[in-house]
Amino acid sequence: MSDFKRKFLTLFASESGETIRALASPARVRALKLLREHGALNVNEISEALDLPQSTVATHIQVLERAGLLETETRKASKGQQKVCSVRYDEIIIRLDDQDALAGKDYVEVAMPIGLYTGCQVTAPCGLCSTDSVLGVLDVPDFFLDPQRMNASLVWFSRGYLEYKFPNNGKVLGAEIDRLEFIMELSSEVPGTSLDWPSEISLWVNDVKVGSWISPGDFGDKRGVYTPQWWKLEGSQYGKLVTWQINRNGTSVNDVQISSVSLDQLGLDMHHGIRMRIGIDDNARHPGGLNIFGRGFGNHDQDIIMRLRLKPPAEAGA
Repeated sequence: MSDFKRKFLTLFASESGETIRALASPARVRALKLLREHGALNVNEISEALDLPQSTVATHIQVLERAGLLETETRKASKGQQKVCSVRYDEIIIRLDDQDALAGKDYVEVAMPIGLYTGCQVTAPCGLCSTDSVLGVLDVPDFFLDPQRMNASLVWFSRGYLEYKFPNNGKVLGAEIDRLEFIMELSSEVPGTSLDWPSEISLWVNDVKVGSWISPGDFGDKRGVYTPQWWKLEGSQYGKLVTWQINRNGTSVNDVQISSVSLDQLGLDMHHGIRMRIGIDDNARHPGGLNIFGRGFGNHDQDIIMRLRLKPPAEAGA
């Protein structure tokens, strides 16, 4: 299913006790997953699929319906009527921060560990490592799907992309987004290292290519400030801190405009999620690979940061 058709629900823990309690039951979570995978089902069908008594399933359905997690419809059956259930959301996010605290800011930030990508397509040479060791087998693209990727602090590949999905907190807050920023430490990728190895690195948001930045090289002339000692000196050590900014006038990298792609072309107000893809375009003139440095590697001890600059209420309503 396309992310543009997915339905998201964001819950604030301080305000959504009933809904969170509804999710506390493994049986109810199984019912939601079943409906998400198979579409609308009646109580008997859910009971049979979950191997639970019909009366138990009926009670769980009532709880989920009261919590607003299910939609039910009464339809005619061969004998009488039946209740048909369908799931309302594809993804549910529970936030532990306070909505009121967020509302008082003119920006919202989300830090995304580099291993928490939701999609990937990479070619060798490629690999991942944590702050302690190499993860899995090097130069095997299929390993990028392994759950160990969650621990990655350095990721590299020669062609392809990684895609991340961020919550659209502007929509959660009912605020208009004035500028979207992604901040990450990047470099080219070459076997070994080379200070002169240009690579055209591109960024997409919600499937729209916003522009490209040329990394000058794969930096290994000195150890990265946070790069662990066990990592060989011949490997990529650090990158450049790159800030991508998309506003109403276009897209810039480190305050230099690179394209005319603007916020209005990204459809941010239509979706609860923001999908960011970073990688090497198939048509890149300088396809020199990509290193992404996360927390515990490189010169900047940080994850990928998404920052939403919000319009003040007076401006948003103007």
